[in-house]
Amino acid sequence: MTEKEYLVALSSYIPFGPARIKLLASYFGSYKKVWEASGKKLIEVGLKPERLTDFISYRAKFSPNAYFNRLKKLSINYLTISDKAYPQNLKDLAGAPYVLYIRGHLLSSDSNAVSIVGSRKATSYGKEVAEGFSGELARFGVTIISGLARGIDTVSHKAALSAGGRTIAVLGCGLDSVYPPENYKLAQEITQHGALISEYPLGYPALPNNFANRNRIISGLSKAVLVIEGAQKSGTLLTASHASEQGKAVFAVPGQITSPNSFAPLYLIKNGAGLVTSTKDILDELNLQLKVDKEAIEKIIPTDKKEGTILDVLENEPCHLDEIVRMCSLDIAEISARLTVMELKGLVKNMGGGVYKKV
Repeated sequence: MTEKEYLVALSSYIPFGPARIKLLASYFGSYKKVWEASGKKLIEVGLKPERLTDFISYRAKFSPNAYFNRLKKLSINYLTISDKAYPQNLKDLAGAPYVLYIRGHLLSSDSNAVSIVGSRKATSYGKEVAEGFSGELARFGVTIISGLARGIDTVSHKAALSAGGRTIAVLGCGLDSVYPPENYKLAQEITQHGALISEYPLGYPALPNNFANRNRIISGLSKAVLVIEGAQKSGTLLTASHASEQGKAVFAVPGQITSPNSFAPLYLIKNGAGLVTSTKDILDELNLQLKVDKEAIEKIIPTDKKEGTILDVLENEPCHLDEIVRMCSLDIAEISARLTVMELKGLVKNMGGGVYKKV
């Protein structure tokens, strides 16, 4: 095996995370020497007896030829942290994985990325907002990163693809499987217009703890993280925490204060996250150019009849939210949700104090 392949082999033993591999390589001088080290030498460097026994057993069962042949058969590539093509956004971070598995292709433009994360049990409001943000950001050349989970993640990936943009899914399992399984077809589409990425080796299952680790990669690959819905114990808060620690911008879309799914974004906003109501808020903050093309945006997210009714109300003058509710005969929750999405699409403007006008 080459030195690079020895690193892949070492990384495939999950208990050896980046910090442990760095320590061992520093002590032994190469990944090859770490892989081939005697039990006595490994004990000397601080490996506990039970971990030593487990590693030696794993090493004996590991077949390099079989493993690398399977990667090739599945069209899965890998990058080590020393490779030039390794994503720079991630490489600069402490605890970056030493090996990334990739199914699909990465482009240099993927450094211009925003992660969109949120609740697996997304509301119709959350899905609509995620579709609006993801589709429009993708339309303007921003790569959308998420975790392929149910709910907001799935909507965000699909919206980016529908907009003709790029999207990257970071998985919490080996790339020889897809979790959740119902997203298998979506995963295949992503490989054609982006990539599936994982730090986990082939055959590694989607264990609960994997997703907490996965979240640091989602934020690490991005310039910013956008949170759309999340309950009090949502993993979205962990992703946002990783982003803050990594020096990345954190944004959140406000939701209804009575909804449990609004806890995460409202908590983040209270604690300094940027409150956003349009993609322009994000692009301005990141110093990215926004080329407004309303016709293209409307093709991505067509205006429906109810939005048309709201626009009719606002045709001649700005109106307060209460007046819009009265004139449209819709409940305030639906009107609020639609106004948020319409603002994303550049159809209306929030003038403050609950007053909206047609753009």
